[in-house]
Amino acid sequence: MAQHGCGGSWRGQRGLELGIRIPRPLGHGPSRFIPEKETIQVGSEDAMMHTLFADSFATLGRLDNVTLVMVFHPQYLESFLKTQHYLLQMDGPLPLHYRHYIGIMAAARHQCSYLVNLHVNDFLHVGGDPKWLNGLENAPQKLQNLGELNKMLAHRPWLITKEHIEQLLKTEENSWSLAELIHAVVLLTHYHSLASFTFGCGISPEIDCEGGHTFRPPSVSNYCLCDITNGYHGVDDIHASPAASIPTTESVCEVEALMEKMKQLQECRDEEEASQEEMATRFEREKRESMFVCSSEDEESAPTRDVSRHFEDTSYGYKDFSRHGMHVPTFRAQDYSWEDHGYSLVNRLYPDVGQLLDEKFHIAYNLTYNTMAMHKDVDTSMLRRAIWNYIHCMFGIRYDDYDYGEINQLLDRSFKVYIKTVVCTPEKTTKRMYDSFWRQFEHSEKGQTTLPPLPLLTTPSAPQVHVNLLLVEARMQAELLYALRAITRYMT
Repeated sequence: MAQHGCGGSWRGQRGLELGIRIPRPLGHGPSRFIPEKETIQVGSEDAMMHTLFADSFATLGRLDNVTLVMVFHPQYLESFLKTQHYLLQMDGPLPLHYRHYIGIMAAARHQCSYLVNLHVNDFLHVGGDPKWLNGLENAPQKLQNLGELNKMLAHRPWLITKEHIEQLLKTEENSWSLAELIHAVVLLTHYHSLASFTFGCGISPEIDCEGGHTFRPPSVSNYCLCDITNGYHGVDDIHASPAASIPTTESVCEVEALMEKMKQLQECRDEEEASQEEMATRFEREKRESMFVCSSEDEESAPTRDVSRHFEDTSYGYKDFSRHGMHVPTFRAQDYSWEDHGYSLVNRLYPDVGQLLDEKFHIAYNLTYNTMAMHKDVDTSMLRRAIWNYIHCMFGIRYDDYDYGEINQLLDRSFKVYIKTVVCTPEKTTKRMYDSFWRQFEHSEKGQTTLPPLPLLTTPSAPQVHVNLLLVEARMQAELLYALRAITRYMT
């Protein structure tokens, strides 16, 4: 960490005298959405976080901004890093340069230049052919053939059939083996969901990446030049507003109203259960209503470079199930689930990966600190389940034992808009959208918000990151279920 002094100013001025262009970061901290003062500063972390940072650096050769944001929840980060390391670097069916190229293809579907840039560098580092980066048409036909599955997984996974799998496995010269295809599918879903996390948390590019630096001199009004040179950019003034730290009666009431709803729903559960017919009706109603949850088309997307050359059919995007009269049958989790079917298929064809994914899903789903605002010893499982099942409902996946009427009781429309945007069209997520949803959950005690903060890092941003972890893991599992079901049908 640079020390707060004028030595940096002298170095900056000396560089200018020598004609050296010195870059400075464009952003303030690892996220455009989270105030820098709320993030962990390298050098101030505890022993567990230090170990995670060291592992991340050893694995990636850098301490990236995704890690610096995910560390709000170290238990999850540890599982995430272990899984990603296995997918990218350990023994597996696919060669290393294919793995990074597939990561590029997947991230590009959501215009996620942050992830594309990282994997372009990694692809070249492991010996990938630079010509492939000129466009998907320059990559081997085998990878080009993966483009159709990539776009359906990213935007409309419910359309995947065993015929799509057959086309990949039975193409003579450029065919995929089952093990290779499982590896590719896990990579594609991993990077689609990681794009959701990247946009959902407003991850900023690192200073050495495209879009992460500028050579223009900073504005020095109100700040000492030595402050700016050493990385002190008046962050508090940029991120904070007087209203942000002032508790409102409305925000306190909303938290207590949510807790009261959870209590009432639990009492209703204990008193009587809805019939299977009524449960099915509530699911169809929620699935239908989810089609009409959308963000403003006028929202400005985060600036990205043109990454479209890394995939085909640029006009192909997310569409709801029943638009224009198109009907997609409901996917019943009781007929094909991760626990009973997907897990064993992945583990059989790509050993140990099923176990790693299962651990990561469970950590995200069960992560809790049993607090809500100023209240302690609160069971938040009902809220977490509502979030997870709402996402799967948007993908047509139904759990017979869940009452979908609870979703409308626990998730208001602004939350649904945020969820659907981050999960389905993450590139449209904006800071305004992020702030407008989370403002209603702020409370006077720092870090005491509706979803519980990390005890080691009680900041207001920990719950937002927690929710985004739920969103990306639920999304990844939904995509995997459709792909694995199609592979199972091909095999049987």
